[in-house]
Amino acid sequence: MRAVVLDEYGGPEVLEVREVDDPKVGPDYVLVRVRAAGINPVDYKSIGGSLDRAFPAVWPFIPGWDLAGEVVAVGPAVRHVEVGQPVFGYARKDLIGAGTWAELVAVHARGVARAPEELDPVAASCLPLAGLTAWQALVEDLEVGAGDTLLIQGATGGVGHLATQIALARGARVIGTCSEPSHDFLRSLGGEPVTYGEGVAERVREVAPDGVDAIADFAGPGLQPVGDELLRTPGRVVSVLDPQAAQERGGTYIFVRPDVRQLGELARLVDAGQLTPHVQSVHDLDAVRGAVTEAKDGKVRGKVVLRIP
Repeated sequence: MRAVVLDEYGGPEVLEVREVDDPKVGPDYVLVRVRAAGINPVDYKSIGGSLDRAFPAVWPFIPGWDLAGEVVAVGPAVRHVEVGQPVFGYARKDLIGAGTWAELVAVHARGVARAPEELDPVAASCLPLAGLTAWQALVEDLEVGAGDTLLIQGATGGVGHLATQIALARGARVIGTCSEPSHDFLRSLGGEPVTYGEGVAERVREVAPDGVDAIADFAGPGLQPVGDELLRTPGRVVSVLDPQAAQERGGTYIFVRPDVRQLGELARLVDAGQLTPHVQSVHDLDAVRGAVTEAKDGKVRGKVVLRIP
């Protein structure tokens, strides 16, 4: 099969496309013909070696954790998907380097589900990792619901734009930090934009004089202290990037895990018209270096996607 590979850690320049062996399929694994793969921050961090201390790696290293495609084969213990079925998934494993930027990938059954009927593979590939992160942050940890005012930091990024829609679907009011050029995009999702940077707490207070009920930080350590003066309920905060800051405030840190039931919930919201992933751009596999460069620039609205013909 053709795949994006690297033989040493580095930047986009270490990536190349070449032939590698097809993956093996275990008893509780699903072999997927990949049609599209979303690019996430964890992908270019893993390419640079940032995850090497936490996960063993296999070489040559194939990046990627998101996918959408069709089932080619299933192990004998798999019952919830069938050969030929469109699926999407989060191919998280106990190691890195056997990823989804390839024509074929073997995914544990816990990380793959039937694809939303309303999405093509490119859009569906944007959902798994980012959507599960948003779901686990908002639904499991923060228990966001009707009547809540939620502050989302980084509300127009890959996770943030999905979290905004999930929170709104659950009846919450969403105030989101983002750059000024992204304000109209956030409004189109139903959120209320506030420009990040110096003075952001005062700007949030202008639209929410009594503060907020919960904070979801998808933007990074620099914005986390905003919660100290805005949060009405101490400890009701999650972060995907700053474990120490979240825990110091009695909150939690999210490192997303595969969950087939939650993938089904995301698909249900999509098919109900309540959740739509935004695709900023689509790149063919051979243009992977440019795709990763774009994804890293910090100005992405939604997701950058690799298309695998």
